Amino acid sequence: MLKTQAQPVTATVLDRVLHALRPLVRLLLHHGVNYGALAAALKRVFLEEAQRELGRRSMVATASALTLLSGVHRRDVRTLLQAADDEAAASRRRGGVPAAPPPAPSLAAEVVGRWMQQRRFLTRAGHPRVLPRGADDADSFDGLVHGVSRDVRPRAVLDELVRLGVAEVAPEGVRLLAEGFAPRRAGDEMAALFAANVHDHAAAAVANLRGEANFLEQAVFVDEITEASAHLLQQVGVAAWKTAMREVMAAAHERFDADQALPAPQRRQRARFGIYFYSEPQE
Repeated sequence: MLKTQAQPVTATVLDRVLHALRPLVRLLLHHGVNYGALAAALKRVFLEEAQRELGRRSMVATASALTLLSGVHRRDVRTLLQAADDEAAASRRRGGVPAAPPPAPSLAAEVVGRWMQQRRFLTRAGHPRVLPRGADDADSFDGLVHGVSRDVRPRAVLDELVRLGVAEVAPEGVRLLAEGFAPRRAGDEMAALFAANVHDHAAAAVANLRGEANFLEQAVFVDEITEASAHLLQQVGVAAWKTAMREVMAAAHERFDADQALPAPQRRQRARFGIYFYSEPQE
């Protein structure tokens, strides 16, 4: 029997990453972003991740070390580092912080989350109920918003939810259109959710592969089934997500409220729990 040498680990990892990139390349092509534009933009990503990798190794991030690790040409490394320094200096002059932490969930998402989780905003069956408008009623939409923040008027939050296609104003009150914060009409919000979800899913998988963590990152896979069976499985998955989401969201709100009593430096951790379903014809 003819035996071939096993593929080097580096090439194998590259093949796997290229496979994972295919849907993202499909999205880029759909929006007119070609290989040249992606390759140019990737230089900055490779440089920033090389800086983090050298930091993890307790090594000095010199231009030579960054070039060697990232493969980005020394000239481009110097240009990108200078641009980053200029941006940081400009931010300091404006009184800003050059390296801001990841943004907190939006107020709209927080309102929807509490609407779906707190008992007084739910029907007996556990579904978000239609909320009346009324500043003096704690169980109204205004009361829901005030329970999250009094810095923003409930009307402004309502307008934002309607703009995103998450809620609608009905004669009997404000109705949530979907059991989850999934903007339907705003491309920027959908793109932001897409980037955050895909990033954290990939980050969990990569951390596991590198032996840095043991995050939950599993999937159920089946093939040789009919299209009708795939559709049924999607419905089962949606039902499972609704159950899991309520449990995790309740725990998340509980921990968030409890941790507010702690000093800010102790509250620097973030977490994301997600689920996905996908099906397509077998090749």
